[in-house]
Amino acid sequence: MIYGYARVSTQEQETRAQVQALKAAGVSVIFEEKRSGGDRRRPVLADVLKKLRRGDTLVVFKLDRVARSLQHLLEVLAIIEAKQAHFVSLTETIETKSPAGRMMLQILGAFAEFEREMIRERTRAGMQAAVKNGVRLGRPYGIPIELQPEMMRKWETGTYTKTALAREYNVHISSIKRTIRRQIANRRPNKV
Repeated sequence: MIYGYARVSTQEQETRAQVQALKAAGVSVIFEEKRSGGDRRRPVLADVLKKLRRGDTLVVFKLDRVARSLQHLLEVLAIIEAKQAHFVSLTETIETKSPAGRMMLQILGAFAEFEREMIRERTRAGMQAAVKNGVRLGRPYGIPIELQPEMMRKWETGTYTKTALAREYNVHISSIKRTIRRQIANRRPNKV
């Protein structure tokens, strides 16, 4: 049996291009998953690995669809090899039927991991530079920062419930709770 595995990182992305390439390669059964490649807990990948039997082949469009680190790739390949099955990546033209194919797969896996680490490093450097320039990272506050003291004064009068404040400021009650916690934490003196 020839199985295909297609993965995208977010719910907004589509596996359509991967699925078309897998079908064109003669894949019989295609498993699709919407989950980050960095997340090792991928139930669909686990399911396809369980289904593999001797002589079966797992086909992916691109190597990084199955693993984002060399260590994880080697773990997946060990599972496939233990089942006496095979692995094929269409984009990198890699297969595990020969020793040379397995070696090339490991080299490409190392380069994919290196690329991912370089992206992380650049992202961290960019975030640090942004913080130094006064940029606040993360999601924007539900209640604008300039309205938070006013909301807190209303809360402290005891005449407003969190639900009433959420309605008044047109936000979810979680935003009210976070704002209250943040305002209280900001009042505490710093311990030295």
